[in-house]
Amino acid sequence: MKIIWQVDADDVAKVKEFFDLHRDNAFVKMRIATNLKDDKPPVTRELFWEVMIACLLTTQQRSGPGSAVTRFISTSPCLLRHELCRAQAELDVFVTKVLADFGGLRRSTTIGRESKENWKYLESGGWEATLEVLERVRLKLSPDTERDAARFIDENFNGFGPKQSRNLLQGLGLSRYEVPIDSRITKWLNEFGFPIRLTANALGDRNYFEFVSDGFQRLAEACGIAPCALDAAIFSSFDGGGWTEENVVW
Repeated sequence: MKIIWQVDADDVAKVKEFFDLHRDNAFVKMRIATNLKDDKPPVTRELFWEVMIACLLTTQQRSGPGSAVTRFISTSPCLLRHELCRAQAELDVFVTKVLADFGGLRRSTTIGRESKENWKYLESGGWEATLEVLERVRLKLSPDTERDAARFIDENFNGFGPKQSRNLLQGLGLSRYEVPIDSRITKWLNEFGFPIRLTANALGDRNYFEFVSDGFQRLAEACGIAPCALDAAIFSSFDGGGWTEENVVW
């Protein structure tokens, strides 16, 4: 059995009109400049660790402009940067304290535990495997390499399901096709007229997530818009123009 995605002229017109309304948003411009450039540098351990922490922070808590999550991610230097975490004998305790002291962040104890487990995986041989997977994405632009990388992250890192694995690729500036589909995307697709009624509650299932992702990618492709750029337009449309060049994060 096969699913055939059919996008008609009215669909294309509606999406293009929507995208044109948001293409000058600072968040959308940042996504295009970062994720669609041709000369992406290799991912370093330092960058990977900081983006991984940021992804754990965005789970089950608000990450829009002005939020505590965005303020934490924007703090420079990063309060949980690689060199600091590497020096900790009890990483989970350190991460939990840093997050709790910052204020306004949820799940500090859980994130501390997940960070410790991910550090153990990386330091026991995971760095080599992870950076190799990410390098394949950087060097070969295709939906398949991105999906393979997302599955790898989902399978090997604590706190990462189908959505956050794409969020990590996106935060690293690597992804063009695979986007972190969440309740904003499903709400937008339902209002747009997706052929079946979607529910965000089912996105934790890999097969369901990839089914929705396939449809989203086909829609974006038919409109001549990179999926990661359409995702940014949808995401920013829910924030009422709150993103600026000063507060924008990936």
